[in-house]
Amino acid sequence: MTQTVAVLGTGKIGEALLSGMIRGGWPAAKLLVTARRAERAEELRSRYGVEAVSNAEAAKRADTLILTVKPQDMGKLLEELAPHVPAGRLVISGAAGVPTSFFEERLAPGTPVVRVMTNTPALVDEAMSVISAGSHATAEHLAHTEEIFGGVGKTLRVPESQQDAATALSGSGPAYFYFLVEAMTDAGILLGLPRAQAHDLIVQAAIGAAVMLRDSGEHPVKLREAVTSPAGTTINAIVELERHGVRAALIAALEAARDRSRELATGNS
Repeated sequence: MTQTVAVLGTGKIGEALLSGMIRGGWPAAKLLVTARRAERAEELRSRYGVEAVSNAEAAKRADTLILTVKPQDMGKLLEELAPHVPAGRLVISGAAGVPTSFFEERLAPGTPVVRVMTNTPALVDEAMSVISAGSHATAEHLAHTEEIFGGVGKTLRVPESQQDAATALSGSGPAYFYFLVEAMTDAGILLGLPRAQAHDLIVQAAIGAAVMLRDSGEHPVKLREAVTSPAGTTINAIVELERHGVRAALIAALEAARDRSRELATGNS
């Protein structure tokens, strides 16, 4: 933790990373932040005791740059950074759909780039961050990236060719669960429960099921079968889910998310 790390474009995910690093023991004196608005920069400085600087200053001073701006803003940011980023500087991108080659073409030859897709549970230290190396990134660069993102959850290394699939499954994944909880809450109200009670029942069921999936090591089919009694309530519900094509709809939704990630890589808005 002797290196200086700069988080550029510090929005919600960037701030989650920042706070996770500080909780993990990273000295605030070794952390820099940038933000588009001066009041946001001051908010981060006051809240975390870090130094707020310009993008160019961050590029000059930090050993590692974490770029957390939106994909459509990445090209403009790299134009600003390129004159100030030496070839040995580690650049970590958190932009969906943008390949490491995009950065390598715009920065000094040999610049190590690592691509990361994390998700919003970083805000509660339960993220899944999927990490891929660019052509110049070493095992040491990957380990350093894992050290940073490990402060807000779990990490997983994958080939970059799998990043679009990981974005669809994990990066966007929390939204699917929120959507499901929303629908089940409405169903609970239809069945006669107050909204607050329906919400609490579903959220706790989701937490319990997730912990069982994580800790039991059992296949989800086996866990589902343990709940599904012959001629019982659960099998009737599952038959309806299958009749309405929920499984096929989920697969189609994930394919659509993957395809959109690929479109972002080509610059399509």
